[in-house]
Formats: sequence, C-alpha cells, structure tokens
Amino acid sequence: MRLGVDLGGTKIEIIALGDDGGEILRRRTPTPRGSYRGIVEALAGLVQEVEAELAARGHAGPYSIGIGMPGAISPFTGLAMNANSTEINGQPFKTDLETLLGREIRLANDANCLAVSEAVDGAAAGARVVFAAILGTGTGAGIAIDGVTWEGPHRIAGEWGHNPLPWPSVEEITHAEPCFCGQRGCIETWVSGTGFGRDFARVSGREETGPAIVAAAEAGDTDAKAALDRYIHRLARSLAHVVNLLDPDVIVLGGGMSNVSALYARLPAAIAGFAFSDRFVTPIRPALHGDSSGVRGAAWLWGR
Repeated sequence: MRLGVDLGGTKIEIIALGDDGGEILRRRTPTPRGSYRGIVEALAGLVQEVEAELAARGHAGPYSIGIGMPGAISPFTGLAMNANSTEINGQPFKTDLETLLGREIRLANDANCLAVSEAVDGAAAGARVVFAAILGTGTGAGIAIDGVTWEGPHRIAGEWGHNPLPWPSVEEITHAEPCFCGQRGCIETWVSGTGFGRDFARVSGREETGPAIVAAAEAGDTDAKAALDRYIHRLARSLAHVVNLLDPDVIVLGGGMSNVSALYARLPAAIAGFAFSDRFVTPIRPALHGDSSGVRGAAWLWGR
C-alpha cells in the first residue's frame, strides 16, 4: 500500500492508494505557519495517524511513503531549497522526517508529483514524456518520463516558472515584477493566478480575483477580456519555450487557472506562432485528477 503526502502552504494532505491505484482513505490537517519543527511534526503525526487507522481496518503494512513538497532537496547539502514555504529552506527536511517515521521516504517537487500522477493514470496516461504545469498562487512545473519524475543533477528540472517571460514586449519589460527567487519578470510573476490578478489591477485599476476576472471576461467586460487575452498570449509564449526545448508528448495543466476552459480552445493556435515547427500538435489537457493529482503522484513515487 502506498501513502502519498502533499505539503502545501495551508494544508497537509495524505492519501492511501491500493495496488490498483484506488483510493482507500484521505485525510488533511492545517499546515503550521512559521515553525519548521511544527511542519515536520504535523506531517509525521498525520502519517502515523493514518497508518494506525489503516491497521485498524485490517490493511497490514508496511506502507511506502512519498511526499510532494515545494522546492526540492539539494543533492549537494541534503537540505531543502527553493521552497516558497520558506520555513523548510536550509533544513534537513528529509532526514528529520525519516528519523520521526523510522523508515526511508521519497520526496519530489509537488509539480513533479503532478506530472507523475497524470502520466501514470491521468490525462497523459501512456505518454512517454509529460510536462505538467501548476498555474496557481505560484507557477511550477514538472517532467515525467515513462511515468518517473525527471529531476536532473541539480534537482531543478522543470523549474519553468523561474525563467524570464519569453519574447517580452517593451511594456512587459517595464512592468516586470520582482520574484521571490530574487529575479524580475519570471514566468511565475505573469502566468500564476496571482500574476493574472495583478496585471488586471494594474491596467484596469480594479481589484478582482482570478475567477471573477474570467467570469467578467465571459460576460463581455472589456477590461477582463483584454486581461485574459494578455494572459493566454503570455502563457502561450511560455509553453512554446518548453515545446522548443523538450517537445513533450502531452502538456498537462493544474492549479486554479487550469479550470479556465478558454485556455484549451485558444492555446494551441497561440503556441503555434512561437513553436519552431511547421505545425503544433501537442495535446494540452487539464489534470484528470484535479487538485488530487499532486498527492496521488507522491504516492506513485515508489512506482507501480
């Protein structure tokens, strides 16, 4: 039996999967704020509670444990790095969890877990090379090859959100926002849900949430329609860079902005104008497992 854990900024979620990929149970707990030790203990405590519940139901162990995390574990120091949940950066996250749980665990970036989940039994099932992007509060991406996460020697493969917006206009250069990574004008600052809302507010002078802007665009609001047009054009340029570098078999989108149906209707033609090919045919699909994909992918880190 596989246990998958997704460490998010507001919640820690755990899922238990049987050999057939069927969900046996799911639990969650709030993520402690501002305390590294609190996060580690909450995560380990949730695993232990679920294991006790599974045992009481007659599901005998041992249970493999996979964890999706923001950022990654540095292969050079063994410490967590690049996480927007900054409490864990610079900490021996994997070592501390293994000490508390008394066994080996596997960790991967949460976007890589999305890619694995969708490659194993999701929107890209059967595809060899899968690129999965999270378009949420932030922007991340992961790569799965033959259903296995590809991380690279620096553990940063798929860190698409921390490259500059491709083919920027003069206006985009002028209004490039600082990113938490220390650079300016990163893809994340433009195509995350946060970036979408910020761009709308800057141009229109109105503060709205991403879903409200999309609804207004669908209702004919001029400012909202223009913001959505800009967003799709920026996302298309950003994905065209991926196509030109990786040429994946399938692109999967997750996160809140992945629920915008206009993306799937309009992105292919927009990407075609920037892809270095005479035709663009790569399928772009929403994550089949939706918000559950990351936690399912964590469980699949131990393979089928």
